[in-house]
Amino acid sequence: MISDEGVQVGIVGIEEALQMAKERELDLVEISPNANPPVCKVMNYGKYLYKLQKREKEAKKKQLGTQLKEIRFSAKIEEHDYQHKLKRIIAFLQKGHKVKLSLFFRGREITHKDFGIELMARVEEDVKGIGAVHQATKMEGRKLFLILRPN
Repeated sequence: MISDEGVQVGIVGIEEALQMAKERELDLVEISPNANPPVCKVMNYGKYLYKLQKREKEAKKKQLGTQLKEIRFSAKIEEHDYQHKLKRIIAFLQKGHKVKLSLFFRGREITHKDFGIELMARVEEDVKGIGAVHQATKMEGRKLFLILRPN
């Protein structure tokens, strides 16, 4: 048996252990039932459960959930717009999110798929140190996709 101060009391009978716990207005908790003899501890079990929940909640807060962020491009993007979107992509990657780049071809733009492929290759090159390609450039209908993941 272990007391509420953490001091090892020794081998004690069940009735005596329950009496000690009752005197201190605490609970007798079996810590390791498979040991020979079983190990018990005198503690405030409600307080222990509360601390355990708090610890789990804190661990959950610190966990980073990855999200898929989407950035949309057009085939005729100007340099300033490209730089602005690139900054957003880098910020998302640094926060640990995956980034989906999508480019929708409107009207006759579909005949110049090479502009979109070049744009995606340029983005890949610009984020090389921060992110890597998760899913290569892929065409689905009139849309061109690329998914990046953080390094």
